[in-house]
Amino acid sequence: MTIARIVLVAITAYAGTSATYAQWPQVKTPGIPRLPNGKPDLSAPAPRAADGHPDLSGVWDVGNMIYFHDLANGLKPGDVQLTPWAAAVQKQRRDRNHVDDPYGYCLPLGVPRIDTRSPFKILQTPMLTAFLHESFVGMMFRQVFTDGRPLPKASAVDPTWLGYSVGRWEGDTFVVESTGFRDRGWLSANMAYPNSDALHVIERFKRTSVGHMDLVITIDDPKAFVKPWTNTIPLTLVPDGELIEAFCDNQMFRLQHWNIPPMPPEPPSPQLPTEKH
Repeated sequence: MTIARIVLVAITAYAGTSATYAQWPQVKTPGIPRLPNGKPDLSAPAPRAADGHPDLSGVWDVGNMIYFHDLANGLKPGDVQLTPWAAAVQKQRRDRNHVDDPYGYCLPLGVPRIDTRSPFKILQTPMLTAFLHESFVGMMFRQVFTDGRPLPKASAVDPTWLGYSVGRWEGDTFVVESTGFRDRGWLSANMAYPNSDALHVIERFKRTSVGHMDLVITIDDPKAFVKPWTNTIPLTLVPDGELIEAFCDNQMFRLQHWNIPPMPPEPPSPQLPTEKH
């Protein structure tokens, strides 16, 4: 196995499957309907908050690595069309066996990739919805403001790994819009889709029952993709479980012993016509 392949394995599996140990011993989550045998009734109707909207609270998990590796999994050919800049960046990343993925160097996953790797907890309040992520590069949080503030223009804020997010309700669906991302991010591990600083992510959370929620993700990035594209990711509640801290100190120790050729520079994303002076 080459050093590059070892790094890819470490990126995708060095922490294993998290939901199996995201537990608080002998504590049952209150408010979850139970079957006669005491197990959670995951098919029961979705609970609702005091304002009448579905209550999204709880620990949620994708349960597999499919969408972490390929956010476009299940879409038809042609649904995801890369621009020439994005195609060149993707080729370089895959030709180097993904060794340049920031996740392999204990750097944060971006949005929406952070939704697809590890369990996360939703805390829902009237003015703010918080996402607490059990990330293997350190505990992460996202703030989704629901106080009516507008989504900031990407050019007006410092670019970040997780962006700036605002939310609103459309019927029973919680819609989160995010901008303000760093240039040359990663949307997928194996497919190595890049995103630019023009990325606009729309996440639609619809809880269909106690134990199930659909996460519909739209990627709108005119620098990286010819057209916006959308995919649906099923989420499952982790009942009677809690998040647990995780850090990649061992990963950084291993990196000291790897001999990886330096990363060639990735070209910055091109300017859009509206950005040119």
